[in-house]
Amino acid sequence: MYSQGLRPKTLTTLMGTVEYRRSLFVCPHCGASRFPGDELLDVVGTGFSPGVRRLMARAGSRTSFVEAESDLATYANIQVNRRDIERIAEHLGREVENWRNHLPTLPPEPVPILYVSFDGTAVPMRRQEVAGRKGRQPDGSAKGREVKVGCVFTQTHTTDEGFPVRDNDSTTFVAGLESSTLFGERIYQEAVHRGLDQARTVVVLTDGAAYNKTIVQTHFPKATHIIDLYHAREHLHALAVLCRATDQEEKWKDLLDQGAIGQLADSVRPLIPKRGIPRKEALKELSYFLKNKKLMQYAQFRRQGFFIGSGVVEAGCRTVVAQRLKQPGMFWSVRGAHAILQLRCGFLSNLFDRFWDDRAA
Repeated sequence: MYSQGLRPKTLTTLMGTVEYRRSLFVCPHCGASRFPGDELLDVVGTGFSPGVRRLMARAGSRTSFVEAESDLATYANIQVNRRDIERIAEHLGREVENWRNHLPTLPPEPVPILYVSFDGTAVPMRRQEVAGRKGRQPDGSAKGREVKVGCVFTQTHTTDEGFPVRDNDSTTFVAGLESSTLFGERIYQEAVHRGLDQARTVVVLTDGAAYNKTIVQTHFPKATHIIDLYHAREHLHALAVLCRATDQEEKWKDLLDQGAIGQLADSVRPLIPKRGIPRKEALKELSYFLKNKKLMQYAQFRRQGFFIGSGVVEAGCRTVVAQRLKQPGMFWSVRGAHAILQLRCGFLSNLFDRFWDDRAA
């Protein structure tokens, strides 16, 4: 390549707008061109310095792009357009995802218990993203798509009363607008990175959905699988309503807490409706308990000092997804939502600074 002289470029930086001149090199045979100065400064194809792009990504991951534009102008006197913030945030989100996919697995110190938990929550999508998909709208159409959210955390001790204690700053998050097969690979990869193979005990907490069981059977076959007690109680309440036996609900809760699913079923059966849709729905709810009997041994799990609730991932659905992607008036593309999710998971997992350092290096 041969130099074609200097070319000017204007950059928005943390110190304001600046102009600099750098050499343009062109290949005389194929016409390809390069600006080595841009490559050294990490401003290829952009008019924003790395420091500004970092702030744009952070602001765009935390609030709407409109508010991010206002925040950057107010707090840092950085004048950037909301569309630029959206573009930069999504681009860096994809970079974070690629970086996490290639993180080296360094064997950490073995932990007594490693928890893996995952759940799903809907995100409002643009009309073209849900065309032809069934959903919960009155006409049967879908308004949103499911985001799958997962977390990994550790536990090294319990309280004097035997209650489990989550290790401080041990929770990392992953999320994706993708199939359960791809998400299974994603959460498994995160668990491996966090020390799955070195953990003395692995516990998986889910809500009992069919695809969750498939993920557990595929990637965590040796783990202790527990169905979240809160979800089990939701099913129990639905069963009590269908059987018109809400006066029995407290008794049934006690049996559920003991893991006495057989006794619970014996108590429920005489009260199941005799015919119609209520009978069908009640039998379906009862089947939920019978099929998941081994995953509902809550008294035993408590004695082992395990968490039996999926509160961490439930909170993750709110902090990772709802606080950013489910604000009033928001409708997303799959590509955009997925990229912002990667960015938020990076920040909430305290990995973004490490990503940025690796990127700068």
